[in-house]
Amino acid sequence: MNAPEPIIRIRGLRNQFGEQVVHENLDLDVRRGEILGVVGGSGSGKSVLMRAIIGLGRPAAGTIHLLGENVAILNDARRAALERHCGVLFQNGALFSSLTVAENVAVALHEHYTLDAPMIHRLVQLKIALAGLPLDAASKFPSQLSGGMVKRAALARALILDPDILFLDEPTAGLDPIGAAAFDQLILTLRDSLGLTVFLITHDLDTLYTICDRVAVLAQKKILVADSLDVVERFDEPWVRDYFQGPRGRAARQARTRQNTLTSAGH
Repeated sequence: MNAPEPIIRIRGLRNQFGEQVVHENLDLDVRRGEILGVVGGSGSGKSVLMRAIIGLGRPAAGTIHLLGENVAILNDARRAALERHCGVLFQNGALFSSLTVAENVAVALHEHYTLDAPMIHRLVQLKIALAGLPLDAASKFPSQLSGGMVKRAALARALILDPDILFLDEPTAGLDPIGAAAFDQLILTLRDSLGLTVFLITHDLDTLYTICDRVAVLAQKKILVADSLDVVERFDEPWVRDYFQGPRGRAARQARTRQNTLTSAGH
């Protein structure tokens, strides 16, 4: 039986800026319904890769198929239609500072649809609640929110068009451990309840061990390995060894083992 077509399929990708080559001959598949964690050292081009997938950067070579469509050859109408299937949470939230939370969340609705004000209000309230924010946050400006609330507001904006794929760029960066753990559980719950596929850039080992089905390692300008954590953490490459076998990696692995033990005991 053939494996289903990946929801994202990348082959032979090269991204470069002038003479600087960021990615060379990069291949990656993202499977429908999974949470894929993407890790790599600073400057490895994780965000560049994400931007190329969602059409914000034009690769120098290679192909990207998103939901079966070749991103490079789409006309404006098809590209706009494809964009509606993707929700994006950029690094640091990237909310519009002059708009309230509700206005930020509604931006894509105004861009893609013609809806009356009551319908927009109901949809925005629903997504704000889904993201775990109190409804009174809707009238606040980003400067009035904590770091965790900014991330949740940005998540509500990413969910507003009911996407198939959620792209998250360092969603727990800057959060305290309790806030980060709560955000991880929220992503897991949303994936399971809404049937999302999640492309997750992170450096947070706890996130990788808690919610990711597979992990892709970006190094040496390509994806070195994309597999389950058990396979990835044994991959024989210096950066991978340092990252997963160092003190923080061991602590995250032990925490997952304890959690699994508690879960098993509960059943």
